[in-house]
Amino acid sequence: MTESIPLPLSDEPARVSIGNIGLDNILGGGLKPDRVYLVEGRPGTGKTTLALQFLLEGVRRGERCLYVTLSESERELHDVAAGHGWSLEGINVFELVAAEASLDPNRELTFFHPGEIELGETIKQILDRVVEIDPKRVVFDSLSEMRLLAESTLRYRRQILALKNFFAGRRCAVVLVDDISSQEDDFQLHSAVNGVVTLEHLALDYGAERRRLRVVKMRGMSYRGGYHDFIIEKGGLAVYPRLVAAEHHKAFLGEMTSTGSSELDALLGGGIERGTSVLLIGGAGVGKSSIALTYVMAAAGRGESTMIFAFDEGLGTVFARAAGLGMPLQSYVESGQVRVQQIDPAEMSPGEFAHRVRRSVEQDGARVIVIDSLNGYLNAMPAERYLILQMHELLSYLNQLGVVTILVLAQHGLMGPLQTPLDISYLSDGVLMLRYFEAEGRVRRVISVVKKRSSAHEDAIREFRLTVEGVKVGPPLTEFQGVLSGTPSYRGTINPLLAVGDPPGDPHSYD
Repeated sequence: MTESIPLPLSDEPARVSIGNIGLDNILGGGLKPDRVYLVEGRPGTGKTTLALQFLLEGVRRGERCLYVTLSESERELHDVAAGHGWSLEGINVFELVAAEASLDPNRELTFFHPGEIELGETIKQILDRVVEIDPKRVVFDSLSEMRLLAESTLRYRRQILALKNFFAGRRCAVVLVDDISSQEDDFQLHSAVNGVVTLEHLALDYGAERRRLRVVKMRGMSYRGGYHDFIIEKGGLAVYPRLVAAEHHKAFLGEMTSTGSSELDALLGGGIERGTSVLLIGGAGVGKSSIALTYVMAAAGRGESTMIFAFDEGLGTVFARAAGLGMPLQSYVESGQVRVQQIDPAEMSPGEFAHRVRRSVEQDGARVIVIDSLNGYLNAMPAERYLILQMHELLSYLNQLGVVTILVLAQHGLMGPLQTPLDISYLSDGVLMLRYFEAEGRVRRVISVVKKRSSAHEDAIREFRLTVEGVKVGPPLTEFQGVLSGTPSYRGTINPLLAVGDPPGDPHSYD
């Protein structure tokens, strides 16, 4: 028997949680003690809120914490905390802002000023308080005041380096807060600190503003690069780490699952495999959402949890359509088997949407995801190319966890050549094309499978109708030519079209 040799223990100090689950995930567990970090951004990006989360996490862990405020009063800090439902009890606040008396020119000024009090004296006051309290977490808010006192870049950099050296041996994590509106691209400061996190606030042409952050630098630490969306809500910053599909894998059986229609299953070569995505593409009102609901009902009947993300319609419209097709969707929703979440793309960032999809899969156990529609999702993006990249990661993530994903995409136009707002068909494992065509003085619908990676499928074109008994799929239209162009010609002797005598209430106009 071979004796095992114990591996040497790592002497790397334990990470310090920043008090934010999303940011800790991006940083690989948090910050390192004995180091100085910079959080920068324009006013209103959430710097102070994040700094308070950092200190409150220390209080929760029983650590001494110090907040050195050079721009806001202690009362203003308490107001910020109260807005999030926090108490600053346990945080030592060292206030270095002007008192009311300093506004009286006949009285001695107690607030430091570049012309009256040297920066070195101010730094000494701060360091004396640090020695007195011996904190494990310190926040300086903000460096803009220290920059004004320094009057020169060289002196400012020397003071930052002096602070860094002072805290190096105190096993203390220090967060410096800086406003970048007054000093663009301050790379001198970036090179002096151990890590930099930049917060951004973007104003779109329409809808709510978007916030995102980026880890610019973390010396000696691995982290997830790129931009990560976040919002400011009651309770602090909710950060949504950028989704990396390669980090998520789960063993599953790629068995075939039924759509609930034997004719539709035959068209798909047996059904839809787990761990694949299917794109339903066609004009407005042709029946894409109804086909998606057919699969949702079949999955719910098998006992699988399903999540529908509705971008374009309210919950009432979704329930009305399902009822018109004879589908008991609302009963499944009430039992929790199916969840329907209405999404407003003008108010939600793509990162937050990806987070909701992950939560539905990882926490709620969803095995089927419906995104209706990609047109609404496109409106949530600043540019088309970002949608393609994010959707690629999202679909790869869902596929690797064995989830069936149904995507809906509306084309522009009704008859003849149709235009698509974006080409995402290459990302999907299967593509079902739904089209209108005219025959016998009526507008009819057809469905065909134009792509399926995972298995063989029919190359036939079948008519389908939306009835009060659900979606009815007919036999292949072998006697027609030019159906997909919208103006077919009939070359047979027997009319293979579906009957039109449906009971009253036939929901032909439902998509």
